[in-house]
Amino acid sequence: MASFKINIQRLADSLITGSWDKEALQSRLTRSLVDSLPDPKRLVARLLFHFDEKSPPSRSQLISFLLGDEQIRLALEEIKGRPGPRILFDPPVMGSLPDNMTTFPLPQLATWKDLQQWLSLLDYELAWFADIEGRQHKVIEPKRHHYRYNWLVKPSGKNRLIEIPKSRLKAIQRQLLSELLNRVPPHPSAHGFRRHRSCLTFVAPHVGKEVVMRMDLKDFFHSVPTPRITALFQRLGYPRRVARLLQGLCTHAISPSLAGTPYQSLSWDKKKQLQFKHLPQGAPTSPAIANLCAWRLDCRLKGAAERFGLEYTRYADDLAFSGSAKLMHSASFLQGLVGAIALDEGFTINHHKTRLNTRSQCQRLAGIVLNEKPNPPRREFDLLKATLFNCIRFGPDSQNREGHHDYRSHLAGRIAYIGWLNPSKGERLRALWERIVWPESSPHSQVR
Repeated sequence: MASFKINIQRLADSLITGSWDKEALQSRLTRSLVDSLPDPKRLVARLLFHFDEKSPPSRSQLISFLLGDEQIRLALEEIKGRPGPRILFDPPVMGSLPDNMTTFPLPQLATWKDLQQWLSLLDYELAWFADIEGRQHKVIEPKRHHYRYNWLVKPSGKNRLIEIPKSRLKAIQRQLLSELLNRVPPHPSAHGFRRHRSCLTFVAPHVGKEVVMRMDLKDFFHSVPTPRITALFQRLGYPRRVARLLQGLCTHAISPSLAGTPYQSLSWDKKKQLQFKHLPQGAPTSPAIANLCAWRLDCRLKGAAERFGLEYTRYADDLAFSGSAKLMHSASFLQGLVGAIALDEGFTINHHKTRLNTRSQCQRLAGIVLNEKPNPPRREFDLLKATLFNCIRFGPDSQNREGHHDYRSHLAGRIAYIGWLNPSKGERLRALWERIVWPESSPHSQVR
């Protein structure tokens, strides 16, 4: 005779498989508990009250709920000496999207077999790329690892880790990005890493405002919890097993043996964070997933901004608030409120990077000056203008001090960027560009 806990586990396994809605749950409960059945309607009502109908619980959450349910306990006590709950094997199905979520059509992936065929992978390949056994952080041979590591030195002198997936995994992630993640729109306040948005749309609501406040999220990608990534895919209707495989394909645990010397200089907390599954900065899917997982953060910060009569936008880890001169008086309270909301959502504010500027000061967001209209920083414009003058007088080769392979394209890109921000300044720079005499061997480049 099975113990009470084993019977609960059997019942949970039967309930969690299949569609998570009122009729399907009642049917599975009736078929699993044939004898001494509690009122299925009441139990299902309690389940759907405790767990959102559009977001099924995990197996452990469901077991915890059933262990504490008095009616289930009494029903299972009555069947002592008789077979316990039957384990049902209903095929998993895609769940429905929440009413407030509109997406383009998503791929129907009800089982791991569907996911395997969609990605054109063999059984062992799907398990290997998703790292379901958690072996990647123990790998010591580079050819068996899914990622390459590149360390960049930030202006502050600290090291930034870029985790670059190898070609096969990168192709899988690009398919997930183009055919799944890009079909789910993030919050309207998010302007980074999405179509038809840019740093220019990010700063546009704040142009000409009396006060602008910029805040920064610390370790944006690495701060997204992996359970939230799994929950995101479940929210899109994918069964839990498929959601965990999708999460595994998009996350990574670093291998200390392959991470290089800069890894050893990191703090103990940072090392542990990287050794567990996290969003790798360098994977094609990470920006889109981070944006979608920050939906609640954006909703709450947008609500707080509206409460104070402010504008709010976010570009990756940069948070921007702007409004009237009243913001100067409420800035301290607002900073604390934003910090508390971010902490509650699993993120941390880097308060050392918080900036509060009035119109009498230089207001900058994402490297763009926005006091009156979007502009490049004056120093950047003057430096490029002087460089073009010197190219006219002394030749372009004399100005290529950083050794750019295609210096002509490099200058063309800088001019195009400034022209995108401020067309009148861009025209002035293009006029200088036309006067430069380029060597015949120089590649052909045009300024747009």
